[in-house]
Amino acid sequence: MSSPRVRRIADRIKVIVAQMLERRIKDPRIGFVTVTDVRVTGDSQQATIFYTVLGADSEAELAGTAAALESAKGLIRSEVAKQLGTRTAPTLEFIHDALPETARHLDDVLARAKAQDDAVAASRGATYAGDADPYKKPREIEDEWDEDDEE
Repeated sequence: MSSPRVRRIADRIKVIVAQMLERRIKDPRIGFVTVTDVRVTGDSQQATIFYTVLGADSEAELAGTAAALESAKGLIRSEVAKQLGTRTAPTLEFIHDALPETARHLDDVLARAKAQDDAVAASRGATYAGDADPYKKPREIEDEWDEDDEE
């Protein structure tokens, strides 16, 4: 999606599909579906619609939502074609977006790492392994001349 025209088409498809899912599609298998992103090919012939389902706990619910979106694909495509006003309507492909689950997993991993770091910091002693100031200081050159050496 390099051109601004393709980006505008993708944004418009995202709005149209979200409105259709909210207002016109009455399939009970569609839960709380959120359209997260739409990617359109450069020739505007294919649109990939990424979605998430809020509150879907099982794979059966996700499969039911995917089946409902597949069955409503023709109605959504005709509405997209009508509202876009382009010569050809892009073919639609619905893909479940796994990004929220991946982000949740990464948050869990980061929280575990932080807890382990805090535990290590708490078990660490308050004394230094070496001197309190580990940096080397320039040595001081003594300017004393031995009076016995000058004679």
